[in-house]
Formats: sequence, structure tokens, C-alpha cells
Amino acid sequence: MIFLKKSVLNRLVSELIRRSGSGVSVKLESHFPGGRLIGGKYGMETHAVTMYTEVIKQQCLQVFGSLDAVYDYFAVVLAHELGHAADQHLAALCDRLDAAMDERTRTEILLQIEENAWNHAMPWLLDVDPAFTDMIVEQSLAPYREELAPVIA
Repeated sequence: MIFLKKSVLNRLVSELIRRSGSGVSVKLESHFPGGRLIGGKYGMETHAVTMYTEVIKQQCLQVFGSLDAVYDYFAVVLAHELGHAADQHLAALCDRLDAAMDERTRTEILLQIEENAWNHAMPWLLDVDPAFTDMIVEQSLAPYREELAPVIA
């Protein structure tokens, strides 16, 4: 079993918070409650990010087949969560999401929320291979895009 070094994670957290200019707090926990494979979560009401280190490892293994780049994977997910914190439109989008009457509209709003977070995150990932980041971004957006794709009969 590979343990992530807390000193490396803390350094990544500090650097990404500095780059983002965010006043968000970041907590590290092992697993997301409820067993879903969520690597990180931004809480708008608490202005806090929680990173789930064991889930980050699982996701990295699923996507890349090894843990060779697990710290880069952690950085990309953290930057994305900090991107949510930086999104000035997030509260309004969440209000629209709550009011959405149909599944397609909900998915469109969810996609916009995720794209906004990635757009904020990209400039902070200066030292991560862009192809690596792109693969994670594409994988995270794929479910929304697939659901919105036109049905070809």
C-alpha cells in the first residue's frame, strides 16, 4: 500500500492556494462519505475544500493504471476544486440548478459549473503536463457531454 506523503500534499495545497489567491481552507481526509469515488469537494457555504486522498489514489489508478503521477493527479483535482471557489457565478448557477425543471437543463447547468471550475484551474497548473491535465478534464466532463449529445436514430 502506498501512502501519500503529507508534507508533499501540504506543499501542493499551499502552492495552489497561493497561485489561486483563494482564502479557502483545505482539509485532507481519506474517503468521501457514502463510498462514492469523489476525489475532492468544494463547500460553498463553508468556503472549504476537502480532498479525499485514498479516492485520489483509486482514481489515478483507474485513469492511468499506476500511481506514478498521483501527486500531479492530486494537484489537478485540487486546482479544479479551487476553481469552484473562484467562480463568481457559482451561487447563481446553483440557484438555477435548484430551479431547473428538466434533466437536460440540469445537465447543461452542471456542465457549465464544471467547465467554469476547469477554466479557473488551468492557469494554476503550470508544472503539470498539459496532456495529463487534459485527459483528466475530458474524463470529468465526458458524462455531462455524453448526456447532452444528440440522439442519432
